[in-house]
Amino acid sequence: MLRAFTARRIAAAAAYGGGGITALGGITFGLVVVEARLARKIIQATPNGAPPVADGLYGGGLDGPPLSLVMLGDSTAAGLGVHTPEETPAAMLAAGLSSIAGRPVRLTNVARPGARSAELAGQCERAAQVRPDLAVVMIGANDVTNRVPPAESVRHLSDAVRALRGSGCQVVVGTCPDLGSVKPLMQPLKWIARRASRQLAAAQTIAVVEHGGRSVSLGDLLGREFAADPLSMFSEDRYHPSARGYAAAAAALLPSMAHALDLEPDVETLLDQGVLPVYLAAAEAAEVSGTEVSGASVAGDDRGPRGRWARLLRRRAVPPGLPAPTPDAT
Repeated sequence: MLRAFTARRIAAAAAYGGGGITALGGITFGLVVVEARLARKIIQATPNGAPPVADGLYGGGLDGPPLSLVMLGDSTAAGLGVHTPEETPAAMLAAGLSSIAGRPVRLTNVARPGARSAELAGQCERAAQVRPDLAVVMIGANDVTNRVPPAESVRHLSDAVRALRGSGCQVVVGTCPDLGSVKPLMQPLKWIARRASRQLAAAQTIAVVEHGGRSVSLGDLLGREFAADPLSMFSEDRYHPSARGYAAAAAALLPSMAHALDLEPDVETLLDQGVLPVYLAAAEAAEVSGTEVSGASVAGDDRGPRGRWARLLRRRAVPPGLPAPTPDAT
């Protein structure tokens, strides 16, 4: 319940221009700074140079006009940490969406490694040039590591979702991953990173749903699976996901992308968990991997006495595999 109220306060601060929440005392903050510097020495910032370029047409042999898919966000959306285009999450999502829709998908990736939420405005401008049917946003980790006030981060995300939805584009947001799973982090930095990540993820969910998008929680999914098998889930830098790690994130996002476009995925992975006030749904989603949160109505009303209604769709099982991403053209 505490995380729900914290998320609600962050989202409210974002809406009304507040500065957000800080909770570290001077001694604790000093210790965190020292540990963060040690972690940065261990983590290589760019393990494989620039991320592979996966832009192009997927499912070119299928009938019908292509769907336009745009990826926005940071290094996870860009695919930093892998070696080939087909290993990037964008390529996996484009191939999977093409298979589900039975139509070609044209992928455009405007995400940039190191991006914070403030950069989404520029990315939205570039995305608008291709008139996307669907936008997938993965953002938040750099806001946490650079100590951006959470309300500021959420405000930028809110503006981006509002702009994308205003252009007629469906929006799916993969919320901030659990940075407490990063191996070079030590306690108490690991605990602080996990807490900050999940608070931001919950507040992001509220903002996304309020502006007509869908959110999918990635934190618990990546945190648990990465902790269990870090050698295969992380890339060489021990910070960004490997191809297998990106596949786990793509498997969580793909069903929600299909639902956003009124398509039915080949493998049903979401169970309806009912309708809650959005701030409670956001807190639950931050704790359970792959949970989708979207707007809902009760008795014809979008809002109740506790704010916007939201529907929770909880992930039941990971699909056995995604179609092999093979772009037909760049």
